[in-house]
Amino acid sequence: MSATDNLDFDLIVVGGGPGGSTVSTLVAMQGHRVLLLEKEEFPRYQIGESLLPSTVHGICRLLGVSEELEKASFMPKRGGTFRWGKSPEPWTFSFSISEAFSGPTSVAYQVERMKFDQILLNNARDKGVDVREGSAVVDVIDDDGRVRGVVYTDPAGNRRKAHSRFVVDASGNKSRIHGQVGGKRHYSEFFKNIAIFGYFEGGKRLPAPNSGNILCAAFESGWFWYIPLTEKLTSVGVVLRRDALERVQGDRVKALQTLIQECPLIAEYLADARRVESGPYGEVRIRKDYSYCQENFWRPGFALVGDAACFIDPVFSSGVHLATYSALLAARSINTVLDGELDETRCFEEYEARYRDEYSLFHDFLVAFYDMHQDENSYFWSAKKVTNSSASQLESFVELVGGGASHESGLLKATSYGEQRAALFQEFSELIESPADEDGTDRDLFESELVESVLEQGAKIQVQATFGESADDDVPVREGGLVPSPDGMHWAEPAAAATPPRLTAHSSTDTLS
Repeated sequence: MSATDNLDFDLIVVGGGPGGSTVSTLVAMQGHRVLLLEKEEFPRYQIGESLLPSTVHGICRLLGVSEELEKASFMPKRGGTFRWGKSPEPWTFSFSISEAFSGPTSVAYQVERMKFDQILLNNARDKGVDVREGSAVVDVIDDDGRVRGVVYTDPAGNRRKAHSRFVVDASGNKSRIHGQVGGKRHYSEFFKNIAIFGYFEGGKRLPAPNSGNILCAAFESGWFWYIPLTEKLTSVGVVLRRDALERVQGDRVKALQTLIQECPLIAEYLADARRVESGPYGEVRIRKDYSYCQENFWRPGFALVGDAACFIDPVFSSGVHLATYSALLAARSINTVLDGELDETRCFEEYEARYRDEYSLFHDFLVAFYDMHQDENSYFWSAKKVTNSSASQLESFVELVGGGASHESGLLKATSYGEQRAALFQEFSELIESPADEDGTDRDLFESELVESVLEQGAKIQVQATFGESADDDVPVREGGLVPSPDGMHWAEPAAAATPPRLTAHSSTDTLS
């Protein structure tokens, strides 16, 4: 039986993960009426356990959950450790090497997402968001070209409607409504991978102080992640090329164990461990880690954040960062329009341009990093060597990262992509292959312009959270663009004397962002 709620909200958010909780909370904290609809009942299982400092010390501080995170006693993560590239021994980079992440903010967390996401969703409630779990959104309400609400089923199965000024889809890669934004979801020709993963107890730890680091180990068939969630519990997964699908069909447990034995480092770390066989961590799961990007990120009244808009291979733990960063950008746009300060088109064009830019940075980093997978016998590595790929593949890649599918002007030429990035990729390669420090492991990745640009926005969010004001200067990042307001919660016109848009390491005059 149908029922209609004639409820008026300023914002309806679909999905209660980190992106949805973040955008809903940041808008509600400005005094606006927010409804969040989540199809599942929390706590629920979710993959994606490794965070970056910008999420822990930036977004989470803005949301007001820093104390809750400390109480949760999540595993400290000081950086990353990799068996990757030509060196046969693992090497480590530390967040503390960067000036931007020095001191207490140099530590991130490995988190159990069931606990982490629950903290953020509870906080949204505490900040005034109307959170309704067990409520699955099935469609948007379209009124003369503008989205003005959603249709959803409540926990009892009743079909309901809710109306709002804006709708944000933060329901992830399996979103049922992302196509309502218009355009198609374009998948990368390069990063179409399959991940198979499970959880183990009793696995080995890296030596202190890096015992909480994520460990990534490349081998002939792909690469493993090894994430210590607690002193005993470890998330272990392997990323394979999609043409290795036959290797994970049938008995998943046997497939995972076979792959573990093919990677000596991971096999050593799990020698005395046992796989968890019950509860939420008892299943061996398979996921398609296909990198993709939506043609459009918004339309009047409707915007996509996080994985609903785009997804990137998780080798650098970027998932939660991109979700919460895009949520912050979307919240700025919504707050600005609701307060009558600037028009919707300019605000959401700024949102889309900046989110595409951040996605492109991580994609560039991914290309460079996969280029370090130097096992010459590895079909996985060979397929990733982008600078030696055919022009047609390169054009597909450029279209994906540049947003060319949205038919914006100034799409990069495939040949110019390689030329522009060649110096950055070479610098990154030389740094990885440089002699080790005295302890035999450390690499100062922050000497790489590519890595520095990847972490730039995260560092700015941390400064905003710490000092209560935006760390961005008053120069827009694109022609005719906006800048964050002093409190970082709105967009503002740049100062009249602002200089032309600055160009970052990955940018050029013919890029889209």
